[in-house]
Amino acid sequence: MRPPRDLQIIGDFVAITWDDGLEQCLRSERLRELSPSAENMGEVDILGQRWGGDGPRRFPGVTVTGLSRVGNYAVTFEFSDGHRTGIYSWEYLRSIDDAK
Repeated sequence: MRPPRDLQIIGDFVAITWDDGLEQCLRSERLRELSPSAENMGEVDILGQRWGGDGPRRFPGVTVTGLSRVGNYAVTFEFSDGHRTGIYSWEYLRSIDDAK
């Protein structure tokens, strides 16, 4: 999947424009809640057992304070609570629906 055409932090949101014209405006709190990091989601071993992570939970007031592209396939966000280990692939990022 191609990277977004534009990706920027605007207040409490991350605005994304994709090559096909789709625009997303994702709340920072939602991005933190859905962080794909092992700290947040845990890790699955080769037997399918999940270790660590307590899954998605709420992070009221948390904002995105920075972002860094990872190669040509993903982005990491730095959050105001210090979290910065989740790697959001373009596919994963595009699948996030902020309506929840």
